[in-house]
Amino acid sequence: GCAADRQQAAIVFDVAADMVRMCPALSKRVKILTSQKRIVYIPTNSFYQVLSAEAYSKHGFNIHGVVFDELHTQPNRKLFDVMTKGSGDARMQPLYFLITTAGTDTNSICYEVHQKAKDILEGRKHDPTFYPVIYGADESEDWTDPKVWKKANPSLDKTIGMDKVLAACNSAKETPGEENAFRQLRLNQWVKQAVRWMPMEKWDKCKVAFDESELEGRICYGGLDLSSTTDITAFVLVFPPTDDDEHYYVLPYFWLPEEMLPLRVRRDHVPYDVWEQQGYLKTTEGNVVHYGFIENFIDELGQKFHIKEIAFDRWGAVQMSQNLEGLGFTMVQFGQGYKDMSPPTKELMKLTLEQTLAHNGHPVLRWMMDNIFIRRDPAGNIK
Repeated sequence: GCAADRQQAAIVFDVAADMVRMCPALSKRVKILTSQKRIVYIPTNSFYQVLSAEAYSKHGFNIHGVVFDELHTQPNRKLFDVMTKGSGDARMQPLYFLITTAGTDTNSICYEVHQKAKDILEGRKHDPTFYPVIYGADESEDWTDPKVWKKANPSLDKTIGMDKVLAACNSAKETPGEENAFRQLRLNQWVKQAVRWMPMEKWDKCKVAFDESELEGRICYGGLDLSSTTDITAFVLVFPPTDDDEHYYVLPYFWLPEEMLPLRVRRDHVPYDVWEQQGYLKTTEGNVVHYGFIENFIDELGQKFHIKEIAFDRWGAVQMSQNLEGLGFTMVQFGQGYKDMSPPTKELMKLTLEQTLAHNGHPVLRWMMDNIFIRRDPAGNIK
């Protein structure tokens, strides 16, 4: 039995030991070694043992069966690989039993296994050695609907009281910080972070249909975030209110290297390719972001809009900022610390809640908003 740490492993062992003690047939055949967290069948010297993630260096197992408890809590894939890659090859019928709640890390071994399970269930992959069962609500389903709860809790109102789930749901409605915990732990939904910062239902209400041409000639301010060559590069324009319109309009633009697109789709399980086909994401030639292409694109935007200033993170953007200054743009350094990040981050939330922010429902921007993770210092500043 495998668990994330020694404490979790001990819980798994205690349950197994209690099962033995309550079964006379097992009790007279096996011996419980509590101090070693081991249950031994003496005639064949076979044993049941619990391991924590700290045991990833212990190679050489000859395994008949493995049970992973709460796979999403594994800090990395090391123990999983040790226990499942070759350790049972000498057995006629090794069995790996993976049990888990949904997690928050989409780069984890748990999410990798989860995606494989979905691919098999939906017919995209075929593996007769892998039997997937998922009890969980779909991401698009209404998390407040009791009918949806049943999908993730098949024994609802039997082993789990409906009143308990209803109380947890009502609490999550009143306290947005509890929403993701409810979705993850009650509905078995993968969430971007344990505590969601941006209330997405409020963000979606800020969707306003408008065309870029309506904003031509208006004053705006830009924000430039360069990637480390293979990540998403972003440039966003914000148009402040005018006498006739109180909204802050947002125009986002995103780029990825063309050759990296298929790899990023497979690795991140994010539909970059669909967004590229729909025109929401642009690609640049090669396997790294082409900064010259982006400079020319921004220069073209400067012909349409009155871009007063462009804020940029000085790390990795010195050359581009100098090039853009050469094209006539005013560049302003913007740090990643609390001092620079906190005021505009709080203002973003304020404008969203007031619904004075206006975006056009851009799916890449929405995905990023849903992924925001906030850090807070002792003074209450955030970034």
